[in-house]
Amino acid sequence: MSTSEGSVSYKKADASYFEQRHLSRYAGIWSLWALGVGAVISGHFSGWNFGFATGGWGGMLAAGAIIAVMYLGLTFSIAEMSPALPHTGAAYSFARTAMGPWGGFVTGLCENVEYVITPAVIVTFITAYVNSILGLDAAYSPLVWIVFYAIFLGLNVFGLELSFKVTLVVTVLSLAVLVFFWVSAIPNMDFSRWALNIGAGPDGTAIELPEGGGAWFPFGFSGVLATLPFAVWLFLAIEQLPLAAEESVDPKRDMPKGIILGISTLILSAFMIVLLNPSVAGVGAFHLGSSLEPLLDGFRAVYGDGGVVLLGIVALTGLIASFHTILYAQGRQVYSLSRAGYFPTALSLTHAKYRTPHVAMITGSIAGLLVMLVIWFALGAAEGGAAIGSVLLNMAVFGAMFSYIMQAISFILLRVNQPDIERPYRSPLGIPGAALTIVIAVVTLYYQVQDPNFSKGVLWVAVWFAVAIAYFALVGRHKLILSPEEEFAIAHAGGTEPGSEEPAPAE
Repeated sequence: MSTSEGSVSYKKADASYFEQRHLSRYAGIWSLWALGVGAVISGHFSGWNFGFATGGWGGMLAAGAIIAVMYLGLTFSIAEMSPALPHTGAAYSFARTAMGPWGGFVTGLCENVEYVITPAVIVTFITAYVNSILGLDAAYSPLVWIVFYAIFLGLNVFGLELSFKVTLVVTVLSLAVLVFFWVSAIPNMDFSRWALNIGAGPDGTAIELPEGGGAWFPFGFSGVLATLPFAVWLFLAIEQLPLAAEESVDPKRDMPKGIILGISTLILSAFMIVLLNPSVAGVGAFHLGSSLEPLLDGFRAVYGDGGVVLLGIVALTGLIASFHTILYAQGRQVYSLSRAGYFPTALSLTHAKYRTPHVAMITGSIAGLLVMLVIWFALGAAEGGAAIGSVLLNMAVFGAMFSYIMQAISFILLRVNQPDIERPYRSPLGIPGAALTIVIAVVTLYYQVQDPNFSKGVLWVAVWFAVAIAYFALVGRHKLILSPEEEFAIAHAGGTEPGSEEPAPAE
């Protein structure tokens, strides 16, 4: 049976539809903490350091602090919305309830870009480490990508319990590696000589100061703002935690605790790595401004090249943690949009034995891998590798920033228009915190526009949005399914379930 609700049409699926798309509950507080921290932790191993070239050391610190404020506003908002709307859809679910199906779909698309592209960026950094450790020719990089995708897809597909156990282990190992580096770096740091070895050249670009002692802010306040997009990498993907809502044992109790523990852990780690990595004698902020392996550079400076293989493997743990956990998030994000009919419903089928959304994970991974391969073979190894590390990173951050804006708007609208929804947790920052998130996200996007790589990334994001929105306008909106997210949104909007006289049940 198909009925209409505004500009969209719904079909009431039978029990077998949801039985083929069933998820299992396993995650507790520490599993959720590991999922959130693990998703982000690679950003403390690689990627964030490019900000030294645009802001210097002080600019990177200040940008990190501003972005931390943005993420506090965001995480407190989603800590409130997630237990109130405990569905796998997360950002799409929040926006669907607050802004209707079109708002939900566009927000879902923003996150889709982030979760399909981010693993591709991370596997690029993983490959840089592997090539450095094993001395491989960069020409073999695509084979390394395929191997890592295959291994970690397998770990994610073959059981929820296995996936969360691997997540917890690699996240704890990653943090242990960072703590080991901090302890190693402190006796070997010379802050003024190395962290402050960047100056502004005549053309406004970074130059190396051989004796250090430069200004904290060599590029002024504009340098701080230009560094915001790189500072995002220190926290990017913590917002994926609500995607585990339907696999959490008690999302109303555990989700807020997992999110808040996660962001607290990341803020401490971010400060320590920004302070210590460039301060190690022999490294320096100038070199880190263009390094693909900053943590390995730090280990080499402390321990020499003798143990480079072991140190490289150790430094890989954070990248692997994020790669594994974001593949998890990618699968759940595609699954939730598919289960509700926004994407083709075949993508939301779950494995008959393991109850994992294997079709969504495999499809999303193939899409990300194909993007990388097209860029690689179109541009060649050197230029293609650089484009993947910069253009795709900007695409991921672009999708993330827009999803943050949409989620913060959703939070404000839900507070204003639906104050009576049960909220097991309430954000202490409230509407002002969400508004601040929007302001910082908009400013970050503005400064991304100044990066020439950003325009290339935005172009491809626009192409994906155009294709997906055209599909939804012509096909998808006529084939929506009354999934838990959709039923919740309809019921709490004061409407009724299509084709029924009674409010739709909320799950």
